[in-house]
Amino acid sequence: MHIDIIDLREFYARPLGAVVRRLIVQRLRARWSDVSAMNVFGLGYAAPYLGVFRNEATRVGALMPASQGVIAWPQDSARQAALVQEDDLPLPDSCADRLIIVHSLETVENTRALLREAWRVLAPGGRAILIVPNRAGLWARFESTPFGHGRPYSRGQLTRLLRDAMFTPLDWDQALYMPPFNWPILLRGAIAWERMGAIFWPGFCGINMVEATKQIYAATPERNTEKLRGKLYPVPAGSVAARSRNTIREVKDSTR
Repeated sequence: MHIDIIDLREFYARPLGAVVRRLIVQRLRARWSDVSAMNVFGLGYAAPYLGVFRNEATRVGALMPASQGVIAWPQDSARQAALVQEDDLPLPDSCADRLIIVHSLETVENTRALLREAWRVLAPGGRAILIVPNRAGLWARFESTPFGHGRPYSRGQLTRLLRDAMFTPLDWDQALYMPPFNWPILLRGAIAWERMGAIFWPGFCGINMVEATKQIYAATPERNTEKLRGKLYPVPAGSVAARSRNTIREVKDSTR
């Protein structure tokens, strides 16, 4: 089940949440350095990560699931948040150039329906980044953070899930190597934890981040079978088909 929107907002208002936001935004920005003239959307609770794109992208929208709840976002300008159903997004086909899915995949009941809907709204050549708790990480074991709820995923599980939904994983990243505690001494050393973790214990990161694109297949032309449906055509008496049919009938008669 989804985490309540109030709990998510309160987590990101705390010092630990602010550090998490900063670390993940750095990785998002490293991948999407320029989103000018693009439509950027976030599904789940992506508001903490969308602000960095607001003054650059053509359109930015936070799509918050109905089972989670919605809050007004942003606070300082026209609202860009909407309450949605994850398997029926109020967006036209192929309209999203960039899509962030966070605090959603691990708690949704029907992961395939969510990913197929994400596939529908993502533009050809567009990119989606999924931010998901790591199955082997420490963060998935503590419910004091949003990443300790729902179903964590390993890299292999995420790969299979994406391919089944017609996505191609392009690149991977990891984050949150420090313990998930709101201790000032840990928070001050967050960057050092990230550097050491990436070297010494990369498999025990708190979250997996995967960038993916949608698979596009060539359409198969539909055969024109309208003439053949529900119609019988007589076979000329001298045709090969007629002779073959008569031969079969003679063989049947001889065996009786």
